[in-house]
Amino acid sequence: MRYANTDPELRELGRRFVAPGRRYMRLGGSLLRLSGPERELFVRELVHAAGEITPAELGILFEGGWRECRTASWLVAVAGRTEFRSRIGELLLASGGPYRGAFCIALAAFGTSADADLVCRYLDRYLPQPDLVWDQTAVLSTLLHLDAVLGTERAAPYLASGGLWQQWADATPNVVRDPQEYRQVVDQLCSFVSECAELFAVMKTRH
Repeated sequence: MRYANTDPELRELGRRFVAPGRRYMRLGGSLLRLSGPERELFVRELVHAAGEITPAELGILFEGGWRECRTASWLVAVAGRTEFRSRIGELLLASGGPYRGAFCIALAAFGTSADADLVCRYLDRYLPQPDLVWDQTAVLSTLLHLDAVLGTERAAPYLASGGLWQQWADATPNVVRDPQEYRQVVDQLCSFVSECAELFAVMKTRH
């Protein structure tokens, strides 16, 4: 792992792509509250950043902390850089704490069975560990979103009576959110990514 306070290269990339307008803080549920000119500006700047950053620079951001990883995940999602799928899957599975929702949004935006495989791998590892209360709700909600996109039912075994989700929820009653309800947030964030991706495609054709 690289740290911005001791790594000049990572610090410079953070200055260019992570910090402007506190972008890293807005990439998540809070962006759904943006509206009007503020939202339009945020979309344009995010799309421009997704087009400007290079694959090598994205790789460096993914070696940083949660701020850098969150930003890199969104830039990858907007640009449809599926070559980072396995890297995102590795980081999601390695986990190490919260702030992993951005990885889920990238995988949800890619929207293939390979992305669902990575999500299931996380659930299989972390739902049996109720002492690790991280992003289980967001990850299961992502699988529900992917099921809807792909016409599959891979979330069903987790949600079955007595299944891994119920076991985890029973052991962590104070932190559980309804994954069906939270899936609406995932759907909305993916719609935002799609909007940005359309603008990104237009921008690319112009250049």
